[in-house]
Amino acid sequence: MRIVDVLFSAGFGAYYYDDQAAIRAGATQDGFLYRGTPVTPGFRRVRQPAESLSVGLCLDDGSVAWGDMMTVQYSGAAGRDPLFSPAAARRVVEEQLLGRLVGLSPGSFLDAADFVAAREHGVRVLPVAVEYGITQALLKAAAHVRRITMAEVLCEDFAMPVLPRRVPLFAQSGDDRHLAVDKMILKRVDVLPHALINAPEKFGERGRVFLDYVDWLAQRVRSGAGEDYRPTLHIDLYGLMNHVLGNEIAPMVDCLLEAERRAAPYALNIESPADFGGRDAQLDGLKRLRAALRDAGSRIRLVADEWCNTLEDIELFAQQGAADLIQIKMPDVGRIQDSVRAVLACKAQGIGAYLGGSCAETELSGAVSAHIAVATQPDMVLAKPAMDVDAAITIVGNEQGRILAMLAAR
Repeated sequence: MRIVDVLFSAGFGAYYYDDQAAIRAGATQDGFLYRGTPVTPGFRRVRQPAESLSVGLCLDDGSVAWGDMMTVQYSGAAGRDPLFSPAAARRVVEEQLLGRLVGLSPGSFLDAADFVAAREHGVRVLPVAVEYGITQALLKAAAHVRRITMAEVLCEDFAMPVLPRRVPLFAQSGDDRHLAVDKMILKRVDVLPHALINAPEKFGERGRVFLDYVDWLAQRVRSGAGEDYRPTLHIDLYGLMNHVLGNEIAPMVDCLLEAERRAAPYALNIESPADFGGRDAQLDGLKRLRAALRDAGSRIRLVADEWCNTLEDIELFAQQGAADLIQIKMPDVGRIQDSVRAVLACKAQGIGAYLGGSCAETELSGAVSAHIAVATQPDMVLAKPAMDVDAAITIVGNEQGRILAMLAAR
């Protein structure tokens, strides 16, 4: 079976693109809008709709395998690719990839994906969003040709065992960080709530707003679900600690130890506690913070995200032990095969793997991530896209259930 044509359809991501630099600089929230001047190049407003481009690979049996291109909510921040343009992405495919795609037999996913989204001397030449969407479509095409699930394709191509085990689900609340927790409790989500602590006023002077929220969160879980439900609490601080507390490690440790005390008896993950301004600085800063927490007897798991974008970044952070858990933010990693490699790289170093992504993705890419999760068995997978708890759980959680049902029936 071969690819005979390529289709395109421009659409929306499930959330919005936000100018992180402008928000940190004081852009104020007005309803769902932000008031202020954009800072990051490419932004027309501080918040604007996320866009996507679906690419469809037409096979000679009349079927079409679709993948979706997009970037993440905080595009252009912390070393990430700039804002996504569907028109520009389409031009890249038409000008650079059509000759590779048309006539290609997609049965071997790994061969096809490494060929179409090839690197030159190890350097990426395609926009990360194009890599992401094209390799999604190639994975679906391979599954169609081989009449197996995408998860099984990955297991076969990477010589991994097929383990029909459910991967813990992590749900994100967005700004609705109180009502969303009740939804997560009702659905007994494994890891919650993310909480979107992305602006100084949400962290508070000396972290008081953040700490009060952790206190409320632990009490709410305890009162809402009983002792038999023990989720992991996971809060993303978007690098705000040094923005508010300064660059000294000691005040950050004191704040995190208090958060851990208030979170008890639940395990606590803290994502992107500080943003040290660059990849090397982030490596060094996270390592020092992690060591100081361990010296203080803390069991908090630090989660790397900012400045840890590509497969190469993830391998480096894992090798140097810069975090307890690394977010593999799939649209930033790009090629689907590299998200698989990233999970395996974390496991090889004994570092936790969090298969993540962005609220700005689509239902198509969310479902694909469920297959990667089942195939690679990371520590947890993000319920995505959007900030709607229920829809995201339906997309990733239900897809994971279908995969496991099919694997069980084999």
